[in-house]
Amino acid sequence: MPVARAFRWSILAASLAASAALTLGGCMQTAGPVAVMQPRADLDSMAYGQPYSAPQPVVVADGGGAIGALRNSFASSPAPMPVGYAAPMRYDASYHLDAGDKLRVVVYGQEGLTNSYAIDAGGSITMPLIGAVPARGRTTAGLAGEIAARLRNGYIREPSVAVEIEAYRPFFILGEVTAPGQYPYVPNMTVESAVAIAGGFSPRAKRDVVTITHTENGGSMRAVVPLGTPLNPGDTVFVGERWF
Repeated sequence: MPVARAFRWSILAASLAASAALTLGGCMQTAGPVAVMQPRADLDSMAYGQPYSAPQPVVVADGGGAIGALRNSFASSPAPMPVGYAAPMRYDASYHLDAGDKLRVVVYGQEGLTNSYAIDAGGSITMPLIGAVPARGRTTAGLAGEIAARLRNGYIREPSVAVEIEAYRPFFILGEVTAPGQYPYVPNMTVESAVAIAGGFSPRAKRDVVTITHTENGGSMRAVVPLGTPLNPGDTVFVGERWF
């Protein structure tokens, strides 16, 4: 029995020694790779091995570069103005009045004098208090001054008068058109638009030029003109007949 127990202890000691040797040998080996959390690299880092760094924000100084110029232009731009509508083009300032023109005369603060007046065949308008006032050959400003002067002479201390054209005198078109006659004048008319208003040319009309008679201040002027010629109030257009 003593011999068997001694043998068993010797085997156990040998096993412990072998196990200790194996453990010590494992500790002496090179350690394997260890996974370390790294920031995710972008494509350049993956391709070229460059260390990853977060992109820095680009700062544009005020007044520098295209963006700065745009900022400055918006900052210096004035606030948008409200949209307005321009008044229709009028020729009252330089237009010379004549028989057939219809006027609107406004005497501020005097409703009895403010009214529409037509220039008669004698070239005058007739108003309360002051009677007939010559209008032929005058501008609207000149006529307003004449009316104010007459009212100031014993009627109104400081009259304020305005005159505007309510309707221009008509024009006339004769000759080889479908419907010759008298028609209302419209600003910016040409001979061609006058022919259109009269129904167009007749089959025998001469279509390249016409004859215009213009009367002003008691005198007349006649001229052969192309179709694009501007037309004035009171003008007479004559469309001739072609010979072939």
